[in-house]
Amino acid sequence: MWETETMFRSIRHSTASNPDFRVVGVFSDRDVSAKEDPMIETAATRKEFAGELSAISETTQSDGQRAVLVGLGPFEKFGQSEARTAAAAVGRRLSLLRATSAQITLDRAETDIIGRAFGETLGLLAYRFADFRGKANKPDQTQELTIWSDVEELDEGLGSGLRLAEAANLTRRLAETPPNVATPQYMADAASKVALDCGLDIRVITGQELEEERLTGLITVGKASENPPCLIRLEYAPPGTEDLPPTVVLGKTITYDTGGLSIKPKEGMAGMKIDKAGGCAVLGVMQAIATVIKPRARVVGLLVAAENSISNNAYRPDDIMTYRNGITIEVTNTDAEGRLVLADGLIWASEVEKAHRIIDMATLTGGVVIALGSTFAGLFGNDDELVQELISAGQTTGERLWQLPLDDDYREMMRSQIADFVNSVPNRKAHPVQGATFLHQFVPDKISWAHIDIAGTAKTDKDKGAYVPGATGFGVRLLAQYFANRHGS
Repeated sequence: MWETETMFRSIRHSTASNPDFRVVGVFSDRDVSAKEDPMIETAATRKEFAGELSAISETTQSDGQRAVLVGLGPFEKFGQSEARTAAAAVGRRLSLLRATSAQITLDRAETDIIGRAFGETLGLLAYRFADFRGKANKPDQTQELTIWSDVEELDEGLGSGLRLAEAANLTRRLAETPPNVATPQYMADAASKVALDCGLDIRVITGQELEEERLTGLITVGKASENPPCLIRLEYAPPGTEDLPPTVVLGKTITYDTGGLSIKPKEGMAGMKIDKAGGCAVLGVMQAIATVIKPRARVVGLLVAAENSISNNAYRPDDIMTYRNGITIEVTNTDAEGRLVLADGLIWASEVEKAHRIIDMATLTGGVVIALGSTFAGLFGNDDELVQELISAGQTTGERLWQLPLDDDYREMMRSQIADFVNSVPNRKAHPVQGATFLHQFVPDKISWAHIDIAGTAKTDKDKGAYVPGATGFGVRLLAQYFANRHGS
C-alpha cells in the first residue's frame, strides 16, 4: 500500500470493498462498452457530455453506486498527456464530492503506462503544503482517498504513479520549507532519511572535510552564514553495477539567497527559499529511482548545499577563487552564487565519481524565465544524444524542455582579464546562456553533460491542471522517465 500526502489527507492505492464512486472513462468517438451499467450508457449520451477531453458527468448506477464519467477525447489521440488532463479533472471533482474511495475504469485504454500517468496526476494535483499551519487555522477537514482498478495493468500503473507523485511531493515540500528550518544541515538530514528508507548509501561532507576536499565554491558562498555548507552524496548501485561509471544527478541547493553583498532588492528576495529546488529534485529523483524505476545502472545524486548570506565574512565582488581543478574565477556578482557551488559538484562528479554522464538541475537564472516563461525549462548540453533523450522524457511526462545554445563565442564573453573567467557578465546579454557557459568550463569534453535551468518551472502561481500554487517538483518525473527509458524499469 502506497501513500502520498495530498489535498485529500492522503491518496492510497488499495482495494475498497464498496467504493464511493466508479470513475469511468468515455471516448468521444467510441460507444461506451456494452459491459457497462445501463445508467452509465445513458449518461454517456447526454447532449451536454460528448466525451470531450476532461469533461465530467455524474450519474447513479442501477445498483445505487455513484459514478463519475470523464471524457477522454478521440480514441486515436489518447495518450499519457490526455490521461493526465482527464485525471486532473477527476481529482478535482472527487475532492469537491468528498470522495473516500474510487474504482477507476478507462475503457480500452487500461495499460500500466496510462495508469501511471493517471496516478501521478492524482497525487500531484492534491498536494498542499500545510506543515506550518498553526492554531489560527480551522481543523483539517480533508479526506483520505483510496483508488484502484479491477484491471491489473491499470492498477499496477496507478500504484507506480502514486509513488512517483510521492517522490515529487517530497521535493515540493522540501522546496517550500522556510529557510529558518531548511538549512544545509536540514537538507542533509532529509537526505539521510531518504537514504535510510530507500536503501541508498549516503555521505555528507562538511566542516574541515570541505577544506580537505578543496570544495571552494561551497566554502566561499557559505562562509557568511551561521549555517555551514555541505556536499550531500547519495548512491544507488544495484548488484553488478558497483564498479561501473555512474550517471551523476547534481542539484543546486541554495537554502536561501539574499544575493550576498550584491544584495537583492526586497521584491526579489521573497520566495528565495525555492532556490534549493534543484537539490530537492535530486532527492526526489533518487527516491523515485530506488522505489519505482529501479534501473540497471549506477546513479549518484549530489546536492551542493549552502546559504548565501551577508556578514563580515561574506565573499566580495573582486575576489578571486581557485578551484581544485585549477580554474580561477573572478567574482563580479555575489548573486550569481549557484554556479559557483555547482562548479564544485561538476568537478567532484568528474574527478571523484568519474561519471560518464552528468545532469544538473538548478534555479539558475532569471533570464530563462524571461526567455521561456514557466512552460519550458531551459536545456543545455554537450551531447546531442543525451539532449534528445531528455527532451523525449520531458514530452512523455509533461515536464518539457527547450534546448538553448552553447557556443565558443559565449565562452569568450565569460573571459576575465585577471583570472580565467568571471562568474557573471554585467550586461546580462544571453543571461541563461552565461550560466550554462560558465558551468560548461568545469566539465571535461569526454563526459556527456546536460544542464537544466528550472528557474521558471520550479513553482507555479496558478491552480491549474495537475498543480496547485507552490513548488512543482519539476525534474523528478522527468529524470525518472529518462532512467526508465535508458536503463529499463
